[in-house]
Amino acid sequence: MPAIRKNFSLKDHNSFGIDARTALYAAPENIEQLSDLFDHYDFKTQPYLVIGEGSNILFKDDFEGLVVNPGMRGVDLIEKKGEELLVRVGAAENWDQWVAHATQQGWFGLENLSLIPGSVGSAPVQNIGAYGVEFKDHFGWLEAWDLEQQKQVRLTGAQCRFGYRTSIFKAEYPGRYIITHVAFRLNKKPHLKLDYGPLKEALFSSRSPSPMELRKVIISIRQQKLPDPRDFGNAGSFFKNPLVARTIYESLKINFPEIPHFQDANGHFKIPAAWLIEKAGWKGKRIGNVGTWPKQPLVIVNYGGASGKEVVDFSERIRNVVEEKFGLLLEREVNVI
Repeated sequence: MPAIRKNFSLKDHNSFGIDARTALYAAPENIEQLSDLFDHYDFKTQPYLVIGEGSNILFKDDFEGLVVNPGMRGVDLIEKKGEELLVRVGAAENWDQWVAHATQQGWFGLENLSLIPGSVGSAPVQNIGAYGVEFKDHFGWLEAWDLEQQKQVRLTGAQCRFGYRTSIFKAEYPGRYIITHVAFRLNKKPHLKLDYGPLKEALFSSRSPSPMELRKVIISIRQQKLPDPRDFGNAGSFFKNPLVARTIYESLKINFPEIPHFQDANGHFKIPAAWLIEKAGWKGKRIGNVGTWPKQPLVIVNYGGASGKEVVDFSERIRNVVEEKFGLLLEREVNVI
């Protein structure tokens, strides 16, 4: 049975740095402790919340229930077939430290996802992605504690139903599964993804970078554009990029001929939310303790002392202005609790 703390501050457990509190907090380090915890806590009638490093959470209020922070760690190479590798990683491992370790070991595929904040266990929930690569592209399977069945299960990619910044853990069964380990399919031979716009610009003088060089370039790009949560509380991209049908895109293009877009495999058009926010006049705008980051308006920042409600209210103002100007309603990427 893991230690259970009462009236526990979550300020150090969310990247916005919101000083919310939870009635109960536990960080089980193995399956036995996780099982024991839910033997003693009535999850069917009492509120609970599973978090990692809190990099995609905004606490609007205190949480009157149990916060579970899985503490499973470890990196194990469990299978090797020719150039292909299968590596099992504990949910509590820091995401970027895992990417750094994989790259140093010569286990390639995750370089484009460098410097994304959060833990390994939270990556499948959001199906994180950056610079033309998504988590699902190198996913093998995951292990999770299924609260409904009260046992550990293994889920494949098809069962997780990954989509654009979503999965069954976020959309269909939030709270049902507590992810404990994730297995990645990687390769000893690098197959670098270099065709994403900002990467092309940054790599114009280096046509054949090594995976480590690519990782360094991506870290540099992110550091130039994005604030460090240790300095200014934030959760990275606050909104998703809207996906629209061709007819809607063509209609927008009439009034905004310069509107950027990326067409996906299904024929939908992805419109950069950062561009919409900037054109709506909210790039670098600040109200009290909250504002959009001057170099990247998709990031909402706690400049110090903001409450969760202040951040939510600020984000709603942005949504309203963008909808009024473009007819598009921005969807939050951040989970508001």
